[in-house]
Amino acid sequence: MARVTTPSLAAPQLPRLRDVLELLKPITWFPPIWAFGCGVASAGVPVASRLPFLIAGILLVGPLVCGTSQAVNDWFDRHVDAINEPGRPIPSGRIAGQWGLWIAIIGTVLALVVAAATDRWVFAATCLALVFAWAYSAPPFRLKQSGVWGPIAVALTYEGLTWFTGAAVMAGAFPSPQILAILLLYSAGAFGIMTLNDFKAVEGDRAMGIRSLPATLGVDRAARLACSVMILPQIGVIVLLGLWQHALVAASVTALLVGQLALMTRLMRDPLRFTPWYNATGTSLYVLGMLASALGLGGVLGL
Repeated sequence: MARVTTPSLAAPQLPRLRDVLELLKPITWFPPIWAFGCGVASAGVPVASRLPFLIAGILLVGPLVCGTSQAVNDWFDRHVDAINEPGRPIPSGRIAGQWGLWIAIIGTVLALVVAAATDRWVFAATCLALVFAWAYSAPPFRLKQSGVWGPIAVALTYEGLTWFTGAAVMAGAFPSPQILAILLLYSAGAFGIMTLNDFKAVEGDRAMGIRSLPATLGVDRAARLACSVMILPQIGVIVLLGLWQHALVAASVTALLVGQLALMTRLMRDPLRFTPWYNATGTSLYVLGMLASALGLGGVLGL
């Protein structure tokens, strides 16, 4: 007589640490940690005097908030990843059952606990960042499907809120109006960077009904818009730095902007082909301008 088998009711196996780390995508932590470092520099406070808070801030913007956002994204995109990236931890079964969702929830709770123990303004920024992290990927909002709201959410969290966190962590207070003005301008410019990031999936976005700007406006128009959005806020930064008597920093940011303009001429010849190249060159000049501005605001080296 053939033996009848029944499905196992055992809970999915606890995920391995290396699979959880892959889910959290450490490579994506660098941009927010860079912006956090700009916030630290802009505060002008000696690092040694706030070292425990500095460490807490790095944990927040890197593995806790950014890592959690990656887990949220992979969980709600698991059906799409099963087709496009079957080797990812969730569709491959290495993180089975609902462990992907539980990891996102645990990361959210840990981020809130660490932020609450750090500073009230850091806690407020963390709450807003987590709201964007879930709204970006989870229904009913799914901001990632919009060519406007998706880039706004990512630019604000990766650049603005992380810069704010770095400044608040070091100052132990709400950042100055000057810091807020500069971080908001760089956040606005980062919208262009996020738009360029959408170029790698234009055809897929069109097929899946995702209304990214390259998919809706066309590649050439989206590239011109992205470049304009990156240029204008930097001009605002230069003007403000000049008005605040940071002449050397203003000159440095101007030189970096001129370099970006030169690189943009090549980008516009074939945006699809040259976007990866521009992200490695022009975007690097953009974030160097962020750092230069932060050093000026913080009075580092007398800039």
